[in-house]
Amino acid sequence: MHLTGLRPFALPAALLAATAAALPAAAQVTLIPHRAIYELRLSQARGGAGSIDQVRGRIVYQFTGDACEGYALNFRQVTEIGNGEGQTNVSDLRSETWEDGAGKSFRFQAQNFLNDQLDRDTDGRAERAGDAVKVTISKPNRLSNSYEARMLFPTEHLVKIIEAAREKQTLLQASVYDGSEAGDKTFDTLAVIGKPADAPPAGLEAPARRPELEKETYWPVAISYFERGKKTDGEQTPDYQMSFDLYANGISRALKIDYGDFVIDGDLKELEIMKPTPCKK
Repeated sequence: MHLTGLRPFALPAALLAATAAALPAAAQVTLIPHRAIYELRLSQARGGAGSIDQVRGRIVYQFTGDACEGYALNFRQVTEIGNGEGQTNVSDLRSETWEDGAGKSFRFQAQNFLNDQLDRDTDGRAERAGDAVKVTISKPNRLSNSYEARMLFPTEHLVKIIEAAREKQTLLQASVYDGSEAGDKTFDTLAVIGKPADAPPAGLEAPARRPELEKETYWPVAISYFERGKKTDGEQTPDYQMSFDLYANGISRALKIDYGDFVIDGDLKELEIMKPTPCKK
């Protein structure tokens, strides 16, 4: 799974591991189309007076497509955040992306509303050409950038993590472009992959108790995102960190998003698994 915006979910990668190459998605990784709803709540607050003390919201995540036709993601995250001074703000992020199954092209559109007022409108695309990834943004400002060819797109990154997990790698390092915010940022990511499990965990949510997941291997994954080129006074700390249980078919549960000052948990409340279309390469 990969999310963006309040920077809710999107995937990262490694430390002392080999850098992930920008290769087409491996045929043996099959991502299943699905629609998942996660309920958000505040897990931990680390700030002082006036800091965030209340979070509630919801993520609706609909993933469709395949390696032949490409992958489409419709994503919405509504989050209400309150602080100790009685102030409350509501963020409403809506995004649509499409990614070529071979990781050659990526299109994205997103709107973020703050207290019902449009705060940011982003539209752009990225193309892998030769030894570079070329990005063209039409909103909020017209601009173009070029990044090294090893840069991964979000679904491509997800596939790399599953491939690494299957190969019993515990670390994966990758640079990722996901078009988030104004489309002008890239991230170095570090994914730490735990031991595989093939039995349901304790306290499994009702929506995840279904035949499609009962015998599916999953791994606990923790990902740190570091904004590239960000100026720091000392050692760079992650802009945010995410952890979740990742199934071999791409479905995720038990979300935890750490923004530094506060941590959000995402509980799986609904899960609809859609019938995949035949993909013949």
